[in-house]
Amino acid sequence: MVKKAENIIVGISIGDLNGIGSEVILKTFEDTRMLELCTPVIFANVKIVSFLKKELKLDVAIHGIDKLEQLVVGKINVLNVWREGVNLEFGKNDDVVGSYAIKSFVAATKALKEGWVDVLVTAPINKYNIQSEEFKFPGHTDYLDKELEGDALMLMVHDDLRVGLLTDHVPVNEVAKHLNEKLISSKIKTIIQTLKQDFEIEKPKVAVLGLNPHSGDNGVIGQEEEKIIKPALKKLFEAGNMVFGPFPADGFFGSAQYEKYDAVIATYHDQGLIPFKTLSFGNGVNYTAGLNKIRTSPDHGTAYEIAGKGVANHESFKEAVYLAIDIYNKRNDYQELIKNPLKTKEKQL
Repeated sequence: MVKKAENIIVGISIGDLNGIGSEVILKTFEDTRMLELCTPVIFANVKIVSFLKKELKLDVAIHGIDKLEQLVVGKINVLNVWREGVNLEFGKNDDVVGSYAIKSFVAATKALKEGWVDVLVTAPINKYNIQSEEFKFPGHTDYLDKELEGDALMLMVHDDLRVGLLTDHVPVNEVAKHLNEKLISSKIKTIIQTLKQDFEIEKPKVAVLGLNPHSGDNGVIGQEEEKIIKPALKKLFEAGNMVFGPFPADGFFGSAQYEKYDAVIATYHDQGLIPFKTLSFGNGVNYTAGLNKIRTSPDHGTAYEIAGKGVANHESFKEAVYLAIDIYNKRNDYQELIKNPLKTKEKQL
């Protein structure tokens, strides 16, 4: 059954309550036209969300529920994941508050796995205060990779600019140790499949950046390109994949070479995210590609320095909601095409 727009259920984890997560969530849905696109479910506590909307002076009508069966389409639902009060102090790094961010995220992920929500959009967490005996993951992506089927890949998206990562939350001095032909092949195949099923790009072209300055200068500045990256790309290309590189990272974005490709793969976190965030102007989205479920998030953190001041920009969170809905629809179309290729083609004609 094809869902009507407002029946697409968007699960939302509340993030760090001392950060700007709650503000960008509520500002996004303060625009009631959003409820024509989806029905949100915020995993938190209705009393806390009510308190936050008053503190932030936001005109948002929320609907509290105690179980997902009570969800009301067309309303901003807030599921009571916990009952007790939580002491909040905007801008403070607090382990207790961090534990509630994880309660929200774990509950939302469970609902996603069980099909209660169609997509998941996560508000920012603080990676330092979420660690505990029960939760020992660097962040959202690693937990989702464990809980959901597939191979998670961080893909930053803004319009036609898509930047993926071979390694994400890895110390710079360990990146080279993680690079191998199996990893490169797996990640590139994941991103190619993602471009096909989630972005409707029939024959995607992918560029890969080198690890070393000048992409190694033919082995003069490091051997990773010659010994690992180039051989892996050669095998992928010979197998029919439109994958190119490795390109020197310093000039690739400045010369706008990225515009020639459907996605760019960086070898490590900052190599990809610094140019991406420079070009996306605060409207970028972090998409966890490669999984059997859809999760997006804004491309910013908790922003403690402006939390509670009512000045947070919610555009990235709104774009994360838009992208999650768009991918949900495109993935459904792709699955229908796989099942009934002739019927789908006739429909398009």
